[in-house]
Amino acid sequence: MDSAVLLDLLGNENRRRILRLLAEKPCYVTEISEYLGVSPKAVIDHLRKLEEAGLIESTTDDQRRKYFRITRSLRLEVSVSPYGFGAKSAYPASNSLDMSGRCPHLSIEAPDGDGGDEIADLAAEYGRLRELDRELSVAKRWVHGRVEDALAEIDERLGTEADSRFYAAVLAALSETDGSVEAVVDEVGAPEDAVVDALWRLADVGVVTRDEERFRIR
Repeated sequence: MDSAVLLDLLGNENRRRILRLLAEKPCYVTEISEYLGVSPKAVIDHLRKLEEAGLIESTTDDQRRKYFRITRSLRLEVSVSPYGFGAKSAYPASNSLDMSGRCPHLSIEAPDGDGGDEIADLAAEYGRLRELDRELSVAKRWVHGRVEDALAEIDERLGTEADSRFYAAVLAALSETDGSVEAVVDEVGAPEDAVVDALWRLADVGVVTRDEERFRIR
């Protein structure tokens, strides 16, 4: 789902409260109306919008009462900083996704699939994954902090009018390539003249040096 659409949808407090309630159990309109303290008509309108967005679905019981429940898991991340604003949403990856080689900086031990049908094994796996989720959350905050520090340092060296993220990308490309303009341009994926201007500015402030046809980080 488009993150901008999701942000607009969840900007309404009552829709957020409906999702919190449905995360606990499926509910019918009257239950939701009493929980929110708003009219059933208003609840039906919120439910319609959530259903159209694919966040919830409804089923009817033997008494023809319509119950609503959350359809599937969805993660929304919003990043606000002096260096950018962004929002992204994603559904959980399939169980069949092969994690080998996808996270070279992390050590993630995938379950071997043996005995996974036993309740005790499922409970142990659930506990392990919850702990992993907490660790990844802390690691992500740490990475964000280091990224902010790096960009702040680039701002200080180059001036606040500089595009610190672009210069950081150029510096990262220098560390990962042979330092030729062609290699840096290919790694950054930006126009050559912009990359060349950035390299010379970095050279002017003493961050990089030029050796024949290649640039190096000091």
